Amino acid sequence: MSTPVSTPPLTPAGGPRPPTSHQAGRSGTRARAWATRAPLLPALVFLVAVTQLPFVATLLISLFDWNSLAPDERSFAGLANYGSVFTDASLRESVFTTVLLTATVVIASVVLGLLLALLLDRKFIGRGFVRTLLITPFLLVPVSAALMWKHVLYNPEYGLLNGGWAWFTGLFGVENPTQPDWISDMPLLAVEAALIWQWTPFMMLILLAGLQSRPAEIMEAAKLDGATGWQMFGYLTLPHLRRYLELGILLGSIYIVQNFDAVFTLTSGGLGTANLPYTIYQTFYQAHEYGLASAAGVVVVIGTIVIATFALRVVSSLFSEEANRA
Repeated sequence: MSTPVSTPPLTPAGGPRPPTSHQAGRSGTRARAWATRAPLLPALVFLVAVTQLPFVATLLISLFDWNSLAPDERSFAGLANYGSVFTDASLRESVFTTVLLTATVVIASVVLGLLLALLLDRKFIGRGFVRTLLITPFLLVPVSAALMWKHVLYNPEYGLLNGGWAWFTGLFGVENPTQPDWISDMPLLAVEAALIWQWTPFMMLILLAGLQSRPAEIMEAAKLDGATGWQMFGYLTLPHLRRYLELGILLGSIYIVQNFDAVFTLTSGGLGTANLPYTIYQTFYQAHEYGLASAAGVVVVIGTIVIATFALRVVSSLFSEEANRA
């Protein structure tokens, strides 16, 4: 028995039925979607070429025991380089220094940024000029800022800090006081102070945006109900700023974990200030251990991606709250 063959429905004239309006609409939607995405394809290709391909190359190099001084002895090492990253004493110390440096700078920058944001949220004469001056440190090139701190402020012979110290002690009759060498005596604190000065404006801008997005009617109602300034700050302002604080902490952590300029310029990684990016630089360019340096770089990238994921979630939640409020 022969199997019946299904034929497409025919029109009254006997020809195949034309596409339905639903099918035509779907194909038109796809065409419009591709037309919208087409201008973005060159940027996407460029982004993949300059970010993802080098990362893949770094990932492959991290699997080899590769010293450029002995290129003929290169061999596959598997995950041995990653084991060295977590077991090598100098690398472990640099990880601890990175965590300590990042935590100190982020916490101090957030606290100072919050205080400055609360100040700039008030109306006073010259507020715009003061805001511009406070933003300036964040606009400086990181290397220029580090050089300024090293020579203008920290220099033991002509630095402004020692000049101010001599003037202050002179008020109490002390002549020719001992001039501290700030970088040698307190190296990590010197690096932290320079980074705090540079990143406090960033935190201030984020928190100032949060302060200015507070619902005015709620704040006014609290004043009419007799709430004090501390009560309004603790029960209204601080809960409202929670997302902005999280965003500032996460973004600051992403950038400061990768900081290289201040450590390289101020201390050259000496005196216990070598963080992980500087240690990777030393391993790659001075020890010529390409495989080990690449493994450490991959670990930094993975850690940064984890932090960035939390940052993106905070940003998306902020946008969602603003959309719901609108």
